[in-house]
Amino acid sequence: MSDDADVTWRQVATFDDLWEGDFISVEVDGEEVIVVHLPGGELRCFQGMCPHQEILLADGKVDFEAGTITCSAHEWEFSMDDGRGLNPRDCRLFRYAVKKDGEAILVGVPNDGRLRRLRHKTEQDA
Repeated sequence: MSDDADVTWRQVATFDDLWEGDFISVEVDGEEVIVVHLPGGELRCFQGMCPHQEILLADGKVDFEAGTITCSAHEWEFSMDDGRGLNPRDCRLFRYAVKKDGEAILVGVPNDGRLRRLRHKTEQDA
């Protein structure tokens, strides 16, 4: 994940907005992101648009038991662990840094100015 100097932290929600075992889709600096609050309390944040045809992932299926996020359009499936493509395997969701600050949920937006939603081919989360 990125170092604090490489990102700008943006508040996207509070724990009243996002309960454990649930997810939300929000816009952060012009990009859709999906934030998942895993059972056990850990937070994860990924690009919110499918890299295939930019379909909103929140309209698909978020399966906490299977640990997957599935696009509603063509059933592309991604791991909730790290965003890697499961079906197909040659894609990846960009994973954002996310942290707690009291009751606030903050997402780290990289300061490099690149769009995060178009990641069809696998890339490192550099």
